[in-house]
Amino acid sequence: MNAVLDTIFEHRSIRKFTEQPINAEQLDTIIAAGIAASSSSLLQVNSVIRITDPIKRKALATLAGNQPYVESAAEFLVFCIDFQRHIQMNDKVKPEFTELTLIGAVDAGIMAQNCLLAAESMGLGGVYIGGLRNSAQQVDELLELPKYTAVLFGMCLGHPAQDPQRKPRLSPQVIMHENSYQPLDINKVVEYDQTMMDYYASRSSNQKQSTWSEQITTKLSGESRPHMLGYLNGKGLAAK
Repeated sequence: MNAVLDTIFEHRSIRKFTEQPINAEQLDTIIAAGIAASSSSLLQVNSVIRITDPIKRKALATLAGNQPYVESAAEFLVFCIDFQRHIQMNDKVKPEFTELTLIGAVDAGIMAQNCLLAAESMGLGGVYIGGLRNSAQQVDELLELPKYTAVLFGMCLGHPAQDPQRKPRLSPQVIMHENSYQPLDINKVVEYDQTMMDYYASRSSNQKQSTWSEQITTKLSGESRPHMLGYLNGKGLAAK
C-alpha cells in the first residue's frame, strides 16, 4: 500500500462539517488536481462553478432536495458540461451530438474524483450532490448557465465533523469480468445483502431494514429524472 491507495480506500461520504474554512492554497490545489485529470482528446469540456453567495447556497440546498450540507460545507462546487467556450472559439463546433454529451459527463466525473481525492489527501472530506439534477432547469437559471452548458452535479467540501464507517461495496467477483461478460453469481449478491444488513445494523443512525438488492430494485424500477433529456436538448446537447 502507499499514500495514494490509503486515501482511496479510506473514502467515506462526509455530510457534516466544522466551521473551519478551506484555505486558498488548499482550494487552488484541489482545482488544479481536477484540471490535471484525463480529458478525452484534450477537449476540456467542463467548467466548475464555486458558490460563495450564501443566498445561492441556500437556494441550491433546497433545489438539491433539502440537503443542508450544501449550505453548511466550507466549499460547494458545481460541475458542468461546457461547450460554450468552444462555440465562442469557433462557431463551426457542433456540440449537439450525444457522444459529446457523454464525453462531457465522463470527463466531469474524472475531474471531480481528482478534486475529491486531492481534498481527502489533505484531511478534508466531501460528498457528491447529484440532487442538483432534481431541479436542473432552476439550478441552471440560478447559475446563469449559457447555451451548450449544463449542470451535472455538485460537491460539498470541508473539514469533517463526523467519522462514518466505510460503506461496503460489491465483491470484485461481481464487478470484474474477463474477456467477455460473465453471468451474475446471485450467491455473491446474497452475501453482499447480508454484509449491508450487518453494516446498517451497526450504525447508530439511519439504520435500514431492507437489503441492498431491495433498495436498488426500488430505485431502478421507477422514473429517474425524466426531465433530463428535455433539459439537455434545451441546452443544445444530446440532440443527435
